[in-house]
Amino acid sequence: MRVHVALTPAEFPGLALEDRAAVAVDVLRATTTLVAACAAGCARIVPVADRAGAEAAAARYPAAEVLLAGERGGRMIEGFDLGNSPLEYVSKRVAGRTLIFTTTNGTEAMLHARRAPVAAVAALVNVAAAARWALDQDRDLTVLCAGERRAFSLEDAVCAGLLVGHVLAEVGSADVTDAALAVLRLGEHYAARLDRLAVECEWGRHLVRHGQGADLDVCLRLDTSPQVPVFEGGVIVPGPRVPHPAAAQERVR
Repeated sequence: MRVHVALTPAEFPGLALEDRAAVAVDVLRATTTLVAACAAGCARIVPVADRAGAEAAAARYPAAEVLLAGERGGRMIEGFDLGNSPLEYVSKRVAGRTLIFTTTNGTEAMLHARRAPVAAVAALVNVAAAARWALDQDRDLTVLCAGERRAFSLEDAVCAGLLVGHVLAEVGSADVTDAALAVLRLGEHYAARLDRLAVECEWGRHLVRHGQGADLDVCLRLDTSPQVPVFEGGVIVPGPRVPHPAAAQERVR
Protein backbone atom coordinates (compact mmCIF):
# COMPACT_ATOMS: atom_id res chain seq x y z
CA MET A 1 0.00 0.00 0.00
CA ARG A 2 1.26 3.47 -0.91
CA VAL A 3 0.15 6.44 1.19
CA HIS A 4 0.57 10.06 0.15
CA VAL A 5 -0.61 13.37 1.61
CA ALA A 6 -1.03 16.48 -0.54
CA LEU A 7 -0.17 19.24 1.92
CA THR A 8 -1.56 22.17 -0.09
CA PRO A 9 -3.94 22.71 -3.02
CA ALA A 10 -0.98 23.60 -5.24
CA GLU A 11 -0.40 19.86 -5.58
CA PHE A 12 -3.98 18.88 -6.41
CA PRO A 13 -3.96 19.31 -10.23
CA GLY A 14 -0.98 16.98 -10.65
CA LEU A 15 -2.22 14.18 -8.41
CA ALA A 16 -2.67 10.81 -10.09
CA LEU A 17 -5.89 9.56 -8.49
CA GLU A 18 -7.18 7.16 -11.12
CA ASP A 19 -6.61 3.97 -9.12
CA ARG A 20 -6.54 5.35 -5.59
CA ALA A 21 -8.80 6.08 -2.67
CA ALA A 22 -8.93 9.80 -1.90
CA VAL A 23 -9.86 11.56 1.34
CA ALA A 24 -10.50 15.32 1.55
CA VAL A 25 -9.69 17.08 4.83
CA ASP A 26 -10.68 20.58 5.98
CA VAL A 27 -10.91 20.45 9.76
CA LEU A 28 -11.82 24.14 10.25
CA ARG A 29 -14.52 23.74 9.17
CA ALA A 30 -15.88 22.28 5.95
CA THR A 31 -15.32 18.56 6.42
CA THR A 32 -16.34 18.72 10.08
CA THR A 33 -19.53 20.44 8.95
CA LEU A 34 -20.26 17.75 6.35
CA VAL A 35 -19.85 15.01 8.94
CA ALA A 36 -22.41 16.86 11.07
CA ALA A 37 -24.74 17.29 8.09
CA CYS A 38 -24.63 13.60 7.21
CA ALA A 39 -25.14 12.59 10.83
CA ALA A 40 -28.18 14.90 10.89
CA GLY A 41 -29.75 13.07 7.97
CA CYS A 42 -29.19 15.28 4.92
CA ALA A 43 -29.94 13.59 1.59
CA ARG A 44 -26.79 14.70 -0.19
CA ILE A 45 -24.19 17.45 -0.42
CA VAL A 46 -23.22 18.91 -3.78
CA PRO A 47 -19.80 20.59 -3.56
CA VAL A 48 -19.35 23.47 -5.98
CA ALA A 49 -16.60 25.99 -6.65
CA ASP A 50 -18.47 29.26 -6.23
CA ARG A 51 -21.79 31.08 -5.95
CA ALA A 52 -22.54 30.75 -9.66
CA GLY A 53 -21.93 27.03 -9.44
CA ALA A 54 -24.20 26.83 -6.41
CA GLU A 55 -27.06 28.55 -8.19
CA ALA A 56 -26.66 26.32 -11.25
CA ALA A 57 -26.58 23.15 -9.14
CA ALA A 58 -29.60 24.23 -7.08
CA ALA A 59 -31.65 24.54 -10.27
CA ARG A 60 -31.30 20.79 -10.84
CA TYR A 61 -33.27 19.91 -7.69
CA PRO A 62 -36.78 20.75 -6.45
CA ALA A 63 -36.56 24.16 -4.77
CA ALA A 64 -38.26 22.97 -1.60
CA GLU A 65 -35.57 20.34 -1.06
CA VAL A 66 -32.50 22.56 -1.53
CA LEU A 67 -30.46 24.64 0.90
CA LEU A 68 -27.59 26.86 -0.24
CA ALA A 69 -24.74 26.52 2.22
CA GLY A 70 -21.18 27.72 2.70
CA GLU A 71 -18.92 30.67 3.34
CA ARG A 72 -16.34 33.06 2.07
CA GLY A 73 -13.71 34.35 4.44
CA GLY A 74 -15.39 32.46 7.27
CA ARG A 75 -18.73 34.26 6.89
CA MET A 76 -22.01 32.94 5.47
CA ILE A 77 -22.55 34.03 1.88
CA GLU A 78 -25.24 36.67 1.53
CA GLY A 79 -28.54 35.12 0.50
CA PHE A 80 -27.51 31.59 1.50
CA ASP A 81 -29.47 29.48 3.98
CA LEU A 82 -26.56 28.14 6.03
CA GLY A 83 -22.96 29.04 6.73
CA ASN A 84 -20.10 26.70 7.54
CA SER A 85 -20.54 26.05 11.25
CA PRO A 86 -21.15 22.41 12.21
CA LEU A 87 -23.47 23.73 14.93
CA GLU A 88 -25.93 24.88 12.25
CA TYR A 89 -26.35 21.46 10.68
CA VAL A 90 -28.99 19.86 12.89
CA SER A 91 -31.75 17.44 11.91
CA LYS A 92 -34.59 19.95 12.04
CA ARG A 93 -32.74 22.07 9.49
CA VAL A 94 -31.10 19.63 7.09
CA ALA A 95 -32.77 16.20 7.37
CA GLY A 96 -33.83 15.01 3.93
CA ARG A 97 -32.47 18.12 2.22
CA THR A 98 -29.95 18.59 -0.58
CA LEU A 99 -27.15 20.95 0.44
CA ILE A 100 -25.38 22.93 -2.26
CA PHE A 101 -22.07 23.65 -0.59
CA THR A 102 -19.21 26.02 -1.37
CA THR A 103 -16.38 27.21 0.88
CA THR A 104 -13.16 29.15 0.61
CA ASN A 105 -10.88 26.11 0.89
CA GLY A 106 -12.66 22.83 1.56
CA THR A 107 -14.72 22.38 -1.56
CA GLU A 108 -11.65 22.67 -3.78
CA ALA A 109 -10.19 19.62 -2.04
CA MET A 110 -13.51 17.79 -2.41
CA LEU A 111 -13.81 18.58 -6.12
CA HIS A 112 -10.34 17.16 -6.73
CA ALA A 113 -10.90 14.13 -4.47
CA ARG A 114 -13.94 13.07 -6.47
CA ARG A 115 -11.68 12.38 -9.47
CA ALA A 116 -10.65 9.20 -7.66
CA PRO A 117 -12.74 6.03 -8.15
CA VAL A 118 -13.59 6.10 -4.43
CA ALA A 119 -13.47 9.18 -2.22
CA ALA A 120 -14.56 10.29 1.23
CA VAL A 121 -14.44 13.21 3.66
CA ALA A 122 -12.52 13.23 6.94
CA ALA A 123 -12.06 15.51 9.93
CA LEU A 124 -10.78 15.02 13.44
CA VAL A 125 -14.30 14.10 14.56
CA ASN A 126 -14.38 10.99 12.33
CA VAL A 127 -10.72 10.29 11.60
CA ALA A 128 -10.68 6.71 12.93
CA ALA A 129 -13.82 5.85 10.96
CA ALA A 130 -12.39 7.47 7.82
CA ALA A 131 -9.18 5.46 8.19
CA ARG A 132 -11.22 2.28 8.50
CA TRP A 133 -13.13 3.24 5.35
CA ALA A 134 -9.84 3.85 3.52
CA LEU A 135 -8.50 0.44 4.56
CA ASP A 136 -11.67 -1.25 3.38
CA GLN A 137 -11.13 0.11 -0.14
CA ASP A 138 -7.96 -1.99 -0.52
CA ARG A 139 -6.28 0.69 -2.64
CA ASP A 140 -3.40 3.10 -2.40
CA LEU A 141 -4.43 6.22 -0.51
CA THR A 142 -4.09 9.96 -1.11
CA VAL A 143 -5.18 12.50 1.49
CA LEU A 144 -5.91 16.02 0.21
CA CYS A 145 -5.44 18.81 2.78
CA ALA A 146 -7.54 21.85 1.93
CA GLY A 147 -5.12 24.24 3.62
CA GLU A 148 -5.73 27.93 4.16
CA ARG A 149 -5.79 30.31 1.19
CA ARG A 150 -3.94 27.65 -0.83
CA ALA A 151 -1.16 27.41 1.77
CA PHE A 152 -0.29 24.86 4.46
CA SER A 153 -2.63 24.57 7.46
CA LEU A 154 -1.53 22.92 10.67
CA GLU A 155 -4.91 21.47 11.66
CA ASP A 156 -5.41 19.69 8.32
CA ALA A 157 -1.90 18.24 8.46
CA VAL A 158 -2.51 16.95 12.00
CA CYS A 159 -5.75 15.29 10.92
CA ALA A 160 -4.05 13.73 7.90
CA GLY A 161 -1.28 12.48 10.18
CA LEU A 162 -3.73 10.84 12.56
CA LEU A 163 -5.46 9.18 9.62
CA VAL A 164 -2.13 7.90 8.28
CA GLY A 165 -1.28 6.62 11.77
CA HIS A 166 -4.48 4.60 11.96
CA VAL A 167 -3.82 3.11 8.54
CA LEU A 168 -0.22 2.16 9.34
CA ALA A 169 -1.24 0.63 12.66
CA GLU A 170 -3.55 -1.70 10.75
CA VAL A 171 -1.41 -2.65 7.74
CA GLY A 172 1.89 -2.85 9.59
CA SER A 173 4.03 -1.39 6.81
CA ALA A 174 3.38 0.71 3.75
CA ASP A 175 5.17 2.78 1.14
CA VAL A 176 4.83 6.20 2.79
CA THR A 177 5.86 9.42 1.04
CA ASP A 178 7.88 12.10 2.82
CA ALA A 179 4.78 14.27 3.17
CA ALA A 180 2.81 11.41 4.72
CA LEU A 181 5.66 10.70 7.15
CA ALA A 182 5.90 14.38 8.11
CA VAL A 183 2.20 14.64 8.96
CA LEU A 184 2.36 11.33 10.79
CA ARG A 185 4.87 12.88 13.19
CA LEU A 186 2.68 15.97 13.57
CA GLY A 187 -0.28 13.77 14.38
CA GLU A 188 1.72 11.94 17.01
CA HIS A 189 2.72 15.24 18.59
CA TYR A 190 -0.79 16.70 18.74
CA ALA A 191 -2.85 13.56 19.39
CA ALA A 192 -3.03 14.21 23.14
CA ARG A 193 -3.10 18.01 22.86
CA LEU A 194 -5.61 18.87 20.12
CA ASP A 195 -6.85 21.79 22.20
CA ARG A 196 -3.54 23.53 21.45
CA LEU A 197 -4.61 23.86 17.82
CA ALA A 198 -7.15 26.50 18.88
CA VAL A 199 -4.26 28.87 19.57
CA GLU A 200 -1.45 27.42 17.46
CA CYS A 201 -3.15 27.27 14.06
CA GLU A 202 -3.90 30.44 12.14
CA TRP A 203 -7.54 29.73 11.35
CA GLY A 204 -8.28 28.70 14.91
CA ARG A 205 -7.14 32.11 16.10
CA HIS A 206 -9.21 33.74 13.36
CA LEU A 207 -12.37 31.95 14.48
CA VAL A 208 -11.82 33.00 18.08
CA ARG A 209 -11.25 36.63 17.07
CA HIS A 210 -14.51 36.63 15.11
CA GLY A 211 -16.66 35.15 17.85
CA GLN A 212 -16.79 31.64 16.39
CA GLY A 213 -14.82 29.88 19.10
CA ALA A 214 -17.74 27.54 19.82
CA ASP A 215 -17.01 25.86 16.50
CA LEU A 216 -13.54 24.94 17.74
CA ASP A 217 -15.09 23.01 20.62
CA VAL A 218 -16.74 20.79 18.00
CA CYS A 219 -14.03 20.67 15.34
CA LEU A 220 -11.11 19.85 17.63
CA ARG A 221 -12.68 16.78 19.21
CA LEU A 222 -11.36 13.37 18.26
CA ASP A 223 -13.52 10.50 16.99
CA THR A 224 -16.89 11.77 18.16
CA SER A 225 -18.66 10.48 15.03
CA PRO A 226 -18.75 7.13 13.21
CA GLN A 227 -20.10 8.84 10.07
CA VAL A 228 -18.02 8.78 6.88
CA PRO A 229 -19.43 10.97 4.08
CA VAL A 230 -18.58 9.41 0.71
CA PHE A 231 -18.84 10.36 -2.94
CA GLU A 232 -21.44 8.72 -5.15
CA GLY A 233 -21.98 9.95 -8.68
CA GLY A 234 -20.08 13.17 -8.01
CA VAL A 235 -22.03 14.18 -4.91
CA ILE A 236 -21.43 13.45 -1.23
CA VAL A 237 -23.87 11.24 0.65
CA PRO A 238 -23.99 9.83 4.17
CA GLY A 239 -21.77 6.80 4.02
CA PRO A 240 -21.01 3.94 6.37
CA ARG A 241 -21.13 4.45 10.12
CA VAL A 242 -17.91 2.87 11.38
CA PRO A 243 -17.84 2.49 15.18
CA HIS A 244 -14.61 3.44 16.92
CA PRO A 245 -12.80 0.26 18.05
CA ALA A 246 -12.98 1.35 21.70
CA ALA A 247 -16.74 1.77 21.43
CA ALA A 248 -17.09 -1.68 19.92
CA GLN A 249 -15.07 -3.17 22.75
CA GLU A 250 -17.33 -1.47 25.29
CA ARG A 251 -20.39 -3.03 23.69
CA VAL A 252 -18.80 -6.49 23.88
CA ARG A 253 -18.21 -6.05 27.61
